[in-house]
This record gives sequence, structure tokens and C-alpha cells, in this order.
Amino acid sequence: MIDNKAMLITYADSLGKDLNELKEVLDKYFNDAIGGVHLLPFFPSTGDRGFAPSDYTQVDQSFGTWEDIEELGEKYYLMFDFMINHISRESKFFKDFKEKHNESDYKEMFIRIREFFPDERPNKKDIDLIYKRKDKAPFQEVAFADGKIEEVWNTFGEEQIDLDVTKDVTKQFIRETIKDMASHGCDLIRLDAFAYAIKKLDTNCFFIEPDIWELLEDVRQEAAKYEIELLPEIHEHYSIQMKIASHDYFIYDFALPMVTLYSLYSGKTNRLADWLKKSPMKQFTTLDTHDGIGVVDAKDILLDDELDFTSEELYKVGANVKRIYSS
Repeated sequence: MIDNKAMLITYADSLGKDLNELKEVLDKYFNDAIGGVHLLPFFPSTGDRGFAPSDYTQVDQSFGTWEDIEELGEKYYLMFDFMINHISRESKFFKDFKEKHNESDYKEMFIRIREFFPDERPNKKDIDLIYKRKDKAPFQEVAFADGKIEEVWNTFGEEQIDLDVTKDVTKQFIRETIKDMASHGCDLIRLDAFAYAIKKLDTNCFFIEPDIWELLEDVRQEAAKYEIELLPEIHEHYSIQMKIASHDYFIYDFALPMVTLYSLYSGKTNRLADWLKKSPMKQFTTLDTHDGIGVVDAKDILLDDELDFTSEELYKVGANVKRIYSS
């Protein structure tokens, strides 16, 4: 059950070497200071510090066991991550696809570029249009056991192969994953990178409406069977958070850190006061995350010169703030 109390966000090995030591630290030093724990990805993974999960049914052995997590859940509400956009290339699903190619039961889980685009495409215009996380087309060449080679969609690191969330086999995987998380005490699922999950021809493939709402509603209905709430995670302009809140989902207030820092550095409270009056209330406030402090999130809450001023003040104390707000 989610309480209106602080939630600690931590890797399984950040406060001690594993889940057992994490519980010892919480019980000894924090006790009643927090109500919940967001355990950043603790599943077996092949990259990106857990964000390339290979198996959602297991806990990485170096961290501990499901029993350790369930024990934490006896005292704290728990949030798990679900990377709904992608899965590890070492997952059983993708390995089966590489081995059996067109005969694989999981072939439709992945976005095959030659099937997504018409003949003679993608062209430069198509690739330029896509909202990317790297300076090249978000595709990866795959060599199959039958000797054939083709490209699949790959938004993030080389280990993270994108999923086709529109296909029945992927929808079944999503249902099974949520059910399994529920069986281990999950109260809240953070949907990591969900805004990339819908790919549609002739769009930028980022937060595509109305399709993104259909995806979220399908996931919400499944999670509701187990009384699990959703927290769709997105680092972008605060207007997108407002949209998510209007559909009655929890959000992160990723704009708050930058606005708070501006207020502290400038001595002016008007921007912070204005934001607190209009920011959604069904939210998790945050002053930092494992991704760092968002700048684009606060654009237009703070004027460009106020963002620049705050960033410059942060540079003075050694912060690594991206000078380009968004791709």
C-alpha cells in the first residue's frame, strides 16, 4: 500500500553490497524516515546498470533473492522498474528469435526494420524525424543462425532491443511480468522509457498520441488486478507531465529541482510559488534522481535566461549540466 511518505530511490547495492545490507541500513539509520523504497532494476541484466533486463522472473544473485525483497515489502511500499520499451538481447525471447528466426514464437516481439518501413525506406528524412537517443539511426544489425542478416529497432544501448508493444505475444509478456511482480510485493511500477514504446510510420516515434494512452490504459487495467499503481517516467518538458496527470496517473515532479535551485541561487521565490500552485498533486516530488537534475523539464516555468543563470551557478560547484536541453 502506498503511503504519503518519502520514498527512497536506490540500487540494490548502493547502501551496502546487497539487499540484505540495504535492509540493515534502512532499519538502523532511517527506520521511520521513509515509507517506500524504489529498487532500481535488480533483475539479471546485460548492461546499463540493470536497465537491460534479461529475466524479470529472477533477482540478480549478487543482490539476493525474492525473499529479501519480500522482507523489505513487509515494512515499506515497493516500486519496481518495468522497461516496457525494451529487453536484453540476452533474454530468452531474443535468443530464441536469433536461433529460429522466422520460426520463432517470439519473432513478433521485435520491430523488424524491413517490415516497419515500405520499400526503399527508411531514408534520411525518416531517420532525421525519429526522436533519437544517439547520433545514428536507432537500428541494430542482427545475424541469425540461418545466416540471414536484418535490422531491428534499438533505441538505447546495444544490449537493449526494443519491443513491439502492439503484438499479442508482447502483450502476453507484459501481463505475465506484471503478475509476477505482484506476487513479490510490488505496489508501484515505474514504466521506464515508456514514451519511446510506440513506433508509428511518418512520426518522430516519441510519445505518440493517442496510441500512447491506449498502451498505458492496457497496462493500468492489468496492474489494477493486483492493486498496483503506475508511475510513467519521462524526462521532457513539464507539459507532458501535465498531460499524464490529466489521465490520473502518478507523475514525477522533475521540474522541481531546477526551480528550487533557481530560487536558492537568485533569492527569488516567485517562480517556485507559481509552480507549486499549478503542479499536479498526484505526484512524487523529487530533488534528484539517478538520471540527474532535469533542465528541459523546467523550460517555460523558468525563462531561458533563468535556466542559463541556474546552470552557470551549478557549473561553479562542479555540476555536469547538459548545455543542450533536449535532442
